[in-house]
Order: sequence, then C-alpha cells, then structure tokens
Amino acid sequence: MNSLFPVSLFWGSLALIAYAYAGYPLLVWLLSRRHAGQIDQDSAETTTKTQSQELPFVSIIIAAYREEDVILDRLNNLAQLDYPIDKLEILIGCDGNEDLTGELISTYDDSRIRLLQFEQRRGKASVLNDCVPAARGEILVFSDANTHMDRQCIHQLVRHFTDESVGGVCGQLILEDAETGKNVDGIYWKYENFLKQCETSLGAVLGVNGALYALRKSLYAPIPPETIIDDFLIGMRVHLADRRLIYDGSAFATEETATSVQAEFKRRIRIGTGGFQSLRHLKGLLSPRYGYVAFAFWSHKLLRWFCPVFMLVALLTNLCLLNQTLYQVTLFGQGLFYLSAFLGMKLGTGTGRLRKLCRVPGMFVQMNLALGIGLFRWLCTTQSGTWERTERSQSRIVTVNEELPIEELDNADSAPVETDTPTHIS
Repeated sequence: MNSLFPVSLFWGSLALIAYAYAGYPLLVWLLSRRHAGQIDQDSAETTTKTQSQELPFVSIIIAAYREEDVILDRLNNLAQLDYPIDKLEILIGCDGNEDLTGELISTYDDSRIRLLQFEQRRGKASVLNDCVPAARGEILVFSDANTHMDRQCIHQLVRHFTDESVGGVCGQLILEDAETGKNVDGIYWKYENFLKQCETSLGAVLGVNGALYALRKSLYAPIPPETIIDDFLIGMRVHLADRRLIYDGSAFATEETATSVQAEFKRRIRIGTGGFQSLRHLKGLLSPRYGYVAFAFWSHKLLRWFCPVFMLVALLTNLCLLNQTLYQVTLFGQGLFYLSAFLGMKLGTGTGRLRKLCRVPGMFVQMNLALGIGLFRWLCTTQSGTWERTERSQSRIVTVNEELPIEELDNADSAPVETDTPTHIS
C-alpha cells in the first residue's frame, strides 16, 4: 500500500506528459477531420462576401523599442503592402526615446505612417493601450518591428471579418535564417502550426502570434501594464467575448530567428512566465461551458506548462521505487533520455547522425527547462511589462525610402492603465 502512491504519481506523470505532446495532437486531429468540410465551405463563403463588400479601414499597430537598426527596412516593407492607400494607416509607438528609432520614423516620407513617441519606457502593454485609442481603423492589425509582411496579408486577414462571429484572425509566421534568408521552420514550429490548423476547425485557436494578427477594435480592452505575453492575452479574450478566433496560414509574414541559443532560451523563459501570469485573467476559459476552447486550453496549454513538474515528479518517484526491477529499467531509460538531451544541447547546430538522434530530446528538455524557470519566476518574483530586445542580424539595415524588391518582401478584470501622453505625433 505504501508503494501505491509513488507508483500512481510515476505513471500518472508519464501519462500526462504523453497526452500533452502526443495524445492531444492525435485526438484534436481526429476531431478536426469531422469539421473540415464545414470550414472549407465557410472559407469559400467568406471570400465571396469580401469580393462583394467594401474593404474596411485598417490600422496597423507596432510597438517598438530601440529598433533603429531595422525600422527603415520595416517601413519599406509596410509601404509596399497591397491594400488601398485610403483604407490603411500605420501607427508606431516608440517605448522610450533611447535611440534614433523615432527620428527615423518621423522623417520617412509616407503620410499613412504616424509616430507616437513616448519619452518614458513603460513596456509593450502600455504602448498598445495608448496606440489603440488613437487608431481610426475598425480592424486592428498588430505586428512587430522586425517582421516582414507578405504584400497580400492584410487582404487575407480582413476577409474573415465579413462574418460577424469572427473577432480575431491569427496569421502564419515563417522563420528565416538571418544569413541565408532560407525558411528554417523547425519541427516544433511545424508541429505548433499543425495544431493551430486543427484547433481552427474546432473553433478553439489558443492565442495569436504577435508578429501578425488582426482584431476588431471594438473587442480591444486595455491590458495590465505588467503583461508579458500581450498577444496571448489579447487573442484569448476573443473567446471570452464569445467571438471566434481563427488561424489563416495564407496570411503570412517572415521573421529572422534569434541570433543565438541563449537569446532563444531567454525568450522561452519569458513566454513561460507570461503564460502562468495570464491564467489570472483567462481562468474562466477553463470552464466546460467553453467547450472545445476549454478542452484545448487544458490540453494544449495548461498541461504543457506544467510538464516540467511532471518530469521532476516522474524522476523523483522513480528513485523511490528502485527496489523493483521494472523501475530500475525505467530509471535507466530516463537516464538515457536526459543524456541524449544533454548531448543534443551541447552539439547545437552541428551535423551528423548523433546530433539528429539527440536533437528532439535536447529541444524537449530545453523547452521544459525554460518553462520550469518561468514557473519559478512567476511564483517568486514581481513581473514587469518591459522587455529585453533580442539581438538581430545586421544584414537587412537599409536607408530612408530605399526600395526593396517585391520578391524579398507568431478582460474585464484588467488593472487600470497609467497613460503617458506622446510628446511627438507625426
């Protein structure tokens, strides 16, 4: 009887890990196949309605912090978007005046671009809270300063809003190598996009990618200034408003990958911390009354966020059961897994058969280590809405108005927000 508790914990932990990463994807794929026909029909009807109706006015909103190295390249990309000039405006909010970002924006020759310069750095959430009221568009498109949109992506996003039940649309982010410009979407990124497609069929897309997503302005409510992953919170609030949040892979943008493993690891820790932080505002979506949304939230997010805990429990309970041969074998298996993960992380981006064998365990352990640190930070430290700028390649720096070739072209209980009036609007 004494060994029954650790046995239950051991196998229960392994079962939850297996379900979160393998069982749920299989189950959501099977469920999505039943709804695929209806989704195709809805998409065809949406396209027909868009062609027969007037295009909405769109406001693109970008929060920027120390982006002088990439901002001109971004402005050139925005200038080439294929959307009616009189139906588009671009608002760029500069969080703090610490470099030449604001000056470069203000000198750019495009009447659609408006600069909101905030002298005090407060964090992305506060910048978004102040930019949205200044926007004139009925549809808001949020993006980042280092993202490059496809010329047609605005059309692809807004066509869904002819359906009044749609509150938000998430586009696809394609990762590119900073040196070669080649698509480097990894296994995990493709896996996540696959889940988004399946969840769209069920009406259960979980959040959006901050690089490219659209929202009805009427649904935006100020988010707490300390919010870490604003895109997730804003996207999930669409469900709280009883509107649909969908994913459209044909609306895409590109972005360079982080320049180092360390930078990517820090980013994942921050995302993990932000995920736990968001539960305070989104816990209502875990209720069964939200149907597939609750099912996906529990399975795709919550269980995955707690996988570091399950992994630790599985290891510790395994050590308590070493008097039985079966658990000596399972401990040996865990040891091999963690050894291969260690080698996978150490070998990095090298080539060879050993690296290929160790790549997935290394990625899995590194991701869960970041989530574990994120959980610890959420429990033990005070969170801030300001963010560390990720270092990027210098290969895409351009000058004012340089033309880029066309072919080069991821709640009601909010705290009150302190505003910082822009000192310069152009």
